[in-house]
Amino acid sequence: MSQLAPLLLDATLETLYMVGVAGLVSLVLGVPLGVALIATGPGGLRPQPVVNRVLGTAVNIGRSLPFIILLIALIPFTRLVVGTSLGSTAAIVPLAVGAIPFYARLIEASLAEVHPSKLEAAVAMGSTHRQIVSKVLLPEAMPSLVAGLTVTLIALVSYSAMAGVVGGGGLGDVAIRFGYQRFRGDVMLATVVLLVVIVQLLQVVGDLLVRRLRRH
Repeated sequence: MSQLAPLLLDATLETLYMVGVAGLVSLVLGVPLGVALIATGPGGLRPQPVVNRVLGTAVNIGRSLPFIILLIALIPFTRLVVGTSLGSTAAIVPLAVGAIPFYARLIEASLAEVHPSKLEAAVAMGSTHRQIVSKVLLPEAMPSLVAGLTVTLIALVSYSAMAGVVGGGGLGDVAIRFGYQRFRGDVMLATVVLLVVIVQLLQVVGDLLVRRLRRH
């Protein structure tokens, strides 16, 4: 057990690293994509059916692929980006690619919940499209956006565990190499417990932030 603790600690830190960086990339790229989906859709700020159809199709394709298939299919691209397909840094590439369309759809759904009267008031005041997005849509939908990010991060924890199948590092890698392949039930149990703890912490923090935002 004394040798197992450092291994699990390193694996936990790798999992948090993968989820954190992939989550940040998903936030940076998923929000603009979600905004573009809602803005170019029917009744949006700037309806463009062709653009909306192309974006929607790309997002649907990204969401429809099982992560394990996406993980393997992106190996050449991952090698091109980071120089290797092994390790926690390499796993960030497919994790982000899988999470961006997932979060973009959550963004789109959140923004669609903003009451039309608030948008109409902003338009009547002469606000530009950029101002409407930054000062009305995003602030009004912020609690829902944070809830969606929480869901995305939790999904990334599950994805990161699957990345261990191809040597992606983290708790999934430890569970496969030291638990499954060496028939160590204690290792499997420890990795499961740690994954559950990470998910619970993310959910608690996410719920706390959502409640605080809804009070303002």
